[in-house]
Amino acid sequence: MDTYLEHEQRSLDRPLSLIDDEQSVTHIVEAAMAKTSDPRLRFVMGALVRHLHAFLREAHLTDAEFEFALEFVARLGQATHATHNEVVLAADVLGLSTLVTVMNNGTRHGRTPGALLGPFYRANAPRYACGDCVVQDNAPGLPLFVSGTVRATDGTPLPGALVEVWQASPVGLYDNQDPNQPDRNLRGCFHADEGGHYHFRSVRPAGYPVPTDGPVGTLLAAQRRHPYRPAHIHFIVAAPGYRTLVTQVFADEPAQLESDVTFGVHRQLVGQLQRHDHGHSPWGNVPVPFFTLGFDFTLEPGEQTFPKPPID
Repeated sequence: MDTYLEHEQRSLDRPLSLIDDEQSVTHIVEAAMAKTSDPRLRFVMGALVRHLHAFLREAHLTDAEFEFALEFVARLGQATHATHNEVVLAADVLGLSTLVTVMNNGTRHGRTPGALLGPFYRANAPRYACGDCVVQDNAPGLPLFVSGTVRATDGTPLPGALVEVWQASPVGLYDNQDPNQPDRNLRGCFHADEGGHYHFRSVRPAGYPVPTDGPVGTLLAAQRRHPYRPAHIHFIVAAPGYRTLVTQVFADEPAQLESDVTFGVHRQLVGQLQRHDHGHSPWGNVPVPFFTLGFDFTLEPGEQTFPKPPID
């Protein structure tokens, strides 16, 4: 066994890992993390350090700019609470959430593409039977009847598939943002029938601005960007033995679709809302005008998982 003096002598024989210039900083940091036991964590953190350091060299931040950036990150955390997640919102408006979603949830084998979860997903949505209405109040918008089929990539219907939905009201607010709405209004869970079909009644959603009273709003204003999202309905579609689909179906004018503040509109997720000014609704005696939306979902085999709600 080495004595203390022998260990110290060997340490003196090698060059000390000290900073010589800006390039040496990155190498020393990487070396410090090289013994990370988890190989995935070692790879991810190594890549993060290299890219962050490269960004700092390219941008050449001043001390004041770096201090401001740290304060911005701190404000994201300070603005996050039980009913609002500013960190998720920041990832959304920077396109990070959409990029990760597209990388991990593409259209391979005919799978329905994914879309970002967003900062307003909540657990414990009300359970409804197919055909029920998710509107719990006297929403001012026009009725919307949504229907479709859940299938596997080989075309097989998926009986009993879970279809969970949530959306903003016709005034552009989610239930947790609006004290005038009942709790978990415009949210619901359904199960497809024996043929994989689902259908429910709602109200036509409206586009809305993301919250702008925090640091993300300050950033958008500085970038001269509007804060609006196009009208859409969120879906989680799941079945045992299949990868869970987190997505959105969009319904708005082309200009709004192309300028989504979160860059979330996938071409294949643009739904066709049809307005009906004559005739009878698909379910019940509902006066015209009303809208219908048909949209099918295709799941690929894989592990069934569920996202963690960003708010209570």
